[in-house]
Amino acid sequence: MPKRTPAHRGSGLFGEPGNSASQEKIAAYTANIDGGSRGNPGPASYGVVIRNPRGETMARLKKYIGRMTNNVAEYYGLIAALDYAQAHGIRALRIESDSELLVNQMRGRYKVKSADLQPLFERAKKMSQALEFFRIEHVYREQNAEADKLANEALDETSGAKKIPEGSPNAAPVLKVRARFRSGILYPLEDLDLPDGAEVVILLRPVKKS
Repeated sequence: MPKRTPAHRGSGLFGEPGNSASQEKIAAYTANIDGGSRGNPGPASYGVVIRNPRGETMARLKKYIGRMTNNVAEYYGLIAALDYAQAHGIRALRIESDSELLVNQMRGRYKVKSADLQPLFERAKKMSQALEFFRIEHVYREQNAEADKLANEALDETSGAKKIPEGSPNAAPVLKVRARFRSGILYPLEDLDLPDGAEVVILLRPVKKS
């Protein structure tokens, strides 16, 4: 006779299906989360999409979080989703993330070795255990496109890199400067009247020598 696993409250945590009847009756909300960093570490942000059990979008969250790594940003997204659930009285939450590291760490399959991730993991674990039902699953990037878009929007809005069509009234002026590339460094051939710390976008176009 096959052994039956005893049902208990924690059996539904960290991705493993719960066995208790009470867990099965709870309608779960879904949160797609994503975090990203341009530079790793570099400017980082997260995006979160919360849907109710009927699949209706309840919230779209995005935030720039400073200079972080991709993995730290992913955890910030998870904590933001859990915080939303806590603030809105959500008892059951299913997380979908395209980060294999985060999913496997939360499911207990990978150890958390990073000192930067350890406190975030502990916080996320504690928050998830306060729910009556919690599950975290890995999805492919294509299935997480909306959360990824929100994370990129947060970065663009913060850095001022939001795309504006050329010729529009809000378009930034274009300054054309000749430069020479040598030994891995781009040297401007003209003086640049820019303030210290100014960020610019460089579009490279080779110039034919006459």
